[in-house]
Amino acid sequence: MPEAASAPAVRALIGDSEFDRDTAVTRREPGVYDIDLSAGWTIISAVNGGYLLAVLGRALADSLPHPDPFTISAHYLTASQPGPAVVRTETVRTGRTLSTGQASLFQYDDEGNEVERIRVLASYGDLGALPDDVRTTATPPPIPPLEQCFGPEDAAADVRLPSGGAPVDGSSAITERLMLKLDPATLGWALGAPSGKGEMRAWFGLADGRDADPLSLLLAVDALPPTAFELGLKGWVPTVELTVHVRHRPAPGPLRVAVTTRNLAGGFLEEDAEVWDSADRLVAQSRQLARVRLG
Repeated sequence: MPEAASAPAVRALIGDSEFDRDTAVTRREPGVYDIDLSAGWTIISAVNGGYLLAVLGRALADSLPHPDPFTISAHYLTASQPGPAVVRTETVRTGRTLSTGQASLFQYDDEGNEVERIRVLASYGDLGALPDDVRTTATPPPIPPLEQCFGPEDAAADVRLPSGGAPVDGSSAITERLMLKLDPATLGWALGAPSGKGEMRAWFGLADGRDADPLSLLLAVDALPPTAFELGLKGWVPTVELTVHVRHRPAPGPLRVAVTTRNLAGGFLEEDAEVWDSADRLVAQSRQLARVRLG
C-alpha cells in the first residue's frame, strides 16, 4: 500500500468538486483515516446519512483491492456531528472479482470518549468489468421533464423545500450543495396537502455540476425529502439502517431518483429507492429503515 498522502495531495487526486473535497479522507496509517466532516452536508445539526456513507465508501475504496462499491450496508448508531472523525477499516476477504471489508466511523463526545457513529459492511468489485447484458422488468420513474419540476429556489415564500429537511425547524445546509428538482406530484406536503401515498421523486445532481459516480450514488439514495412528509408526518426522520446496491457506473447527466414507502408500523418505515441515469439504466437501488415521530 502506498505511503499516506497529505490532505492537499488527496484532494488533488480526487478532484475539485465540493463533494470530493468534503468526502476526502487522509490515511493516517493502513486502515485508519482522518476526516473533518463538513457542516455543508447537514440537516439541522446532524450530518446527512448518504454523505456519511460516501465518506466510509471512499475509505473502503482506498483500503480494498477493488474500486467500486457493489453492496454496502450501514447501521447508524448515533447521530454524527460536523467536525473531526476517524474511520477505521478492516479487510474481511479478498477474491478475484469481489473483496469484502468493514468500516466504522468514530467521533469524541464532550468528555473525550470515543463514540462509534456508523458501522458498515461492504463488498467491492469493478463495475467496468461487468458484462453488458441487462434483463429487467424495471422501468424509469415517471418524472416530468426537469424544467417542469421544482427545487428550493423555485419555492414561494410560504413553501419550504429543503432537501431531506422540511417541514423541520432549522436549516438544511445540504440543499445548497444539490441540484434537486422534485416531481410536482410528490410535493403536496410542501403545500400543506400531502397525498398520503408515501412517494417522492426528483431529478438529482450535485450543484457544482460534477457528474455522478458510484460514490455519489451513495448520497443520491438518501438525498430526497423523506416519504414520511407525503404521509402527512413532520419532523426529522433518522435512518436506522441503509443498504445500497450499485449496479452500473452512471452516464453523465442528471439522475432520476424514486423513493417509495409501503408500510409504516410502530414508528418505523421502510424507504425503497431506485436511481436511474440519463441512459435509462437502473444504476443503484437501496432500502432503508427509518424512525418517524408519530403524533
